[in-house]
Amino acid sequence: MSTPHSPTTARTFAEQLSSTRRGARLARLLAVAEFQVWQVPPPLTERAEQVIAELAANAALHGRIQGRDFRLPLHFDPSAGLLRIAMTDARGYRLPSPATDLTTPPTPSRAAACSW
Repeated sequence: MSTPHSPTTARTFAEQLSSTRRGARLARLLAVAEFQVWQVPPPLTERAEQVIAELAANAALHGRIQGRDFRLPLHFDPSAGLLRIAMTDARGYRLPSPATDLTTPPTPSRAAACSW
């Protein structure tokens, strides 16, 4: 007898945050909360949290332009074992195109993909 299992669906999350230290901290906290909801394995969550903290700090410190925010899009595909983290800084003239194909590298200059 086989046990039916529910199909695992890919999850996405995106948030726009202020280019401040508070925004950078909030990016990390929101991502970790989302990873818990998505049931991302703890070792992967820990590595992703470090990546997000670094990218968000860089976006707030080096990409800061008055009146512009940074964006944190996340994509988790448990069936492929892939967690994609992309961050765009406040430079609005260099926005990335949305990632539709997970096999090609993401467009943003600051991005990371983790797998387990």
